[in-house]
Amino acid sequence: MSNSGGEKRETPRIVVQNRKARHEYHVLETWEAGLVLQGTEVKSLREGKGNLQDAYARVDRGEVWLYNMHISPYEQGNRFNHDPLRPRKLLLHSRQIRKLIGQVEKAGLTLVPLDVHFSHGIAKVNLALVRGKQLHDKREDLKKRDAEREMQRAWKE
Repeated sequence: MSNSGGEKRETPRIVVQNRKARHEYHVLETWEAGLVLQGTEVKSLREGKGNLQDAYARVDRGEVWLYNMHISPYEQGNRFNHDPLRPRKLLLHSRQIRKLIGQVEKAGLTLVPLDVHFSHGIAKVNLALVRGKQLHDKREDLKKRDAEREMQRAWKE
């Protein structure tokens, strides 16, 4: 099946989102990476039973790994069900990994997953290079968001 001009492109379906990431960190750059999963993990993720709350990524020996992502065991799974907190490999191009290694070694930069989604049936992760926010930065963001809400309410009235 080819993608001709008249075909509609499938939009990614987000199944798990890290809502606190944009509040806690300044997002500097993002990448979309493939996610290596076992069969029961895919089924559980399709049901939306995942958690990115404390998840982070790290580069080990030229490979990128995702840690602390919790995927609940599949309910219809048997004794071959997966370990919920096992490290999962992320698939990126080698030039992207080399760029990540250089940037992560800078002081204070971290790799954090923003969301997990399915694109054309394949599990993908939006991975962000982030710097932690200070408390006053978080307060400024809240003030900006409140001001924008007030302007939208005034505009509607």
